[in-house]
Amino acid sequence: MTQNYTIAVFAGDGVGPEVMGEARRVLVAAGERFGATFTFNELLIGGIAIDTYGTALRDEDVEAARAADAILLGAVGGPKWDNPNADVRPEQGLLKVRKALGLYANLRPVKVHSSLAPASPIKEDRLFGTDLIVVRELTGGLYFGEPSKQYTENGERVAIDTLIYREHEITRVVRLAFELAQGRKQKVTSVDKANVLSSSRLWRSIVTEIAAEFPDVAFEHTLVDSMTMKLIQSPSTYDVIVTENMFGDILTDEASVLGGSLGLLPSASLAGADASGKRVALYEPIHGSAPDIAGQGKANPAGMILSAAMLLRTSLGLEDAATAVEQAVGGAIEDGVRTGDLGGDVSTTEFTDAVIARLQA
Repeated sequence: MTQNYTIAVFAGDGVGPEVMGEARRVLVAAGERFGATFTFNELLIGGIAIDTYGTALRDEDVEAARAADAILLGAVGGPKWDNPNADVRPEQGLLKVRKALGLYANLRPVKVHSSLAPASPIKEDRLFGTDLIVVRELTGGLYFGEPSKQYTENGERVAIDTLIYREHEITRVVRLAFELAQGRKQKVTSVDKANVLSSSRLWRSIVTEIAAEFPDVAFEHTLVDSMTMKLIQSPSTYDVIVTENMFGDILTDEASVLGGSLGLLPSASLAGADASGKRVALYEPIHGSAPDIAGQGKANPAGMILSAAMLLRTSLGLEDAATAVEQAVGGAIEDGVRTGDLGGDVSTTEFTDAVIARLQA
């Protein structure tokens, strides 16, 4: 019997609506093959929400997203709303949805397609075998600490941000990282700045304690400044990398160059499981809104489509459908169907056409 699923859709700004439309096409095609249908509930976030409602994300839209089987998000922001002194900014929508839904863990897989190795600025021999996942803590740290403000003191401008982590925030995301490693290559690398920051010293202590619960998983501590070098020098040596919010934000953008383009990388943001084992989860590409190419058919939809594949697997339990989508994306890329960011000349829609053709074959 065909199962219907409700997907909350935050297309957002810039190229967000373009890549979201392509992901929806792929989901429909996958559903036709594997016996699923989808009801898409379109919601507003970011700049378009500010223009429409005067706020980056309404409370009622948070609740609509919570009620869905899963959530897709495109991208937010753009020059129109890029005033650092504005009271309401698009990024506030992202922070709000993460906090309100308890999306504490962001999973960002990085796998290098062999045919794309020449497109990376990294030497090909260093890329061979790279298949890692970064687990980023998403609702704590500098992005959410209070106070966070600007003020004047003794006639000069001052700004303050607060970096705070609590034991339970660290414990849950680190334990998730070790659980993921058990099903992969059984290695966890924890990234911190324990030689300087008290929060990182707490982080390191908790990682060591949790590691004792997973004797089958090897683990190591690495300072974030060293990690930025090692991630380029020897990416294939890593399996699961777990780190705090800001470090994870930076490292995953760095990791995007390994595969050749930011446009390739998907992500999943997960809340804790409820009594039935279900998690609220939001899926989005890691790229931004790319306003310079919005509306031109140049955006790479692969990251958004692969995010939809993660949705099929993680939230809906449709493993075969997820694998088929991933293989279709990989097959299109291997066959030379590539958007401009990967050195090709196909449009956003043409790339998706190629994916769907392979999915239906």
